[in-house]
Amino acid sequence: MVKNQIVKRGITERNIINAFLHVPRHLFIAEAFSEKDAYGDYPLGIGYNQTISQPYIVALMIQSLEINKKDTVLEIGTGSGYQTAILAELCDKVFTVEYIPELNERARKVLNKNFNYTNIFMKVGDGKEGWREYSPFDKIIVSACADYIPEPLLKQLKVGGKMIIPKGTELYQKLLLVEKKGENSYNTKEITGCNFVKLV
Repeated sequence: MVKNQIVKRGITERNIINAFLHVPRHLFIAEAFSEKDAYGDYPLGIGYNQTISQPYIVALMIQSLEINKKDTVLEIGTGSGYQTAILAELCDKVFTVEYIPELNERARKVLNKNFNYTNIFMKVGDGKEGWREYSPFDKIIVSACADYIPEPLLKQLKVGGKMIIPKGTELYQKLLLVEKKGENSYNTKEITGCNFVKLV
């Protein structure tokens, strides 16, 4: 998976490649899926009309953010917990918010059973509101599509920080990289087209 779906498509950062090698994707999906599904480069349903994102898109989002070991990262949409684990390999702290309690609890159990991370902090809440108590964040990664960029997330991003967020409609979405240049100043760059579930 890593060689064919990630490295060959331009993901070159060694720390990201190593993180994907350390985190087995099959641990985060239903047993009904085959091993081929577990390591295929496509999203898979995890229930509650949510998905685990395709590995390449996860890698692209993380590489675009230029995450380093000193960063505090806010993740919007814990989902299965797969991306959360990847982030935990790469940064100092991950604060992750999930709207659906059942997914939050399932992800927590998978992470606790299979890994020994001490830098993941989880809560159930409205992702559009972020996690103000622990802001500002160096990086923010949003794992669902919004039709606008939520103002609380912009406010909770450090000056000099970066956020990646899918924006658009069910018919057309683009992955945006937002860099905060000043308290009310932002640069926005389109990374690629994408297809995410709606941010709830």
